Amino acid sequence: MTPVDEPGIGGAPDADAADSALVDAATLPGVPDEFQRLWTPHRMAYIQAGPEVLRKECPFCEAPRKSDEDGLIVFRGRTSYALLNLFPYNSGHLLVCPYRHIATYDQATDEEVAEIGELTQQGMRVLRQVSRCDGFNIGMNQGHVAGAGVDEHLHQHIVPRWGSDANFFPIIAKTKALPQLLGDVRRVVFDAWNA
Repeated sequence: MTPVDEPGIGGAPDADAADSALVDAATLPGVPDEFQRLWTPHRMAYIQAGPEVLRKECPFCEAPRKSDEDGLIVFRGRTSYALLNLFPYNSGHLLVCPYRHIATYDQATDEEVAEIGELTQQGMRVLRQVSRCDGFNIGMNQGHVAGAGVDEHLHQHIVPRWGSDANFFPIIAKTKALPQLLGDVRRVVFDAWNA
């Protein structure tokens, strides 16, 4: 059986179908094969935008200019904000960024450092509440040589971890299996954070 989330997709009969129905995969079109599929529709935004768009603008300066939903923002503070990582290591992977476009932690003001710390603690509390994670990886990569994907804008990672979240995909196939769509994760985290 296959879960169906949207009418007309995956064999759902019509718009009156339940939000989450089960459909026998044998009744769906196509020829079965030995491949497993990992659906990652959230990555389509990057595919459609193309790599040149990503290099032109700083994503951490652009996100606060958008709506919370479009920017994947879960909380806006005085000097810093928290948002979901568009390329998460795990579901619920948060980033805490200052609004100011600064590259390294030593360039942050005392107020920014304090709020980054506060938002990191609150992000941990919220993720523990909504996802029942067992632990966290927290850190900042400072500069390209240290592994920062966006090295010109400071950001702190908060990655929830579970005892059972390790598998062979990242090692063998360079693939992460993410069980939730970003919009769904953002809604749950946003609601819990702002409750």
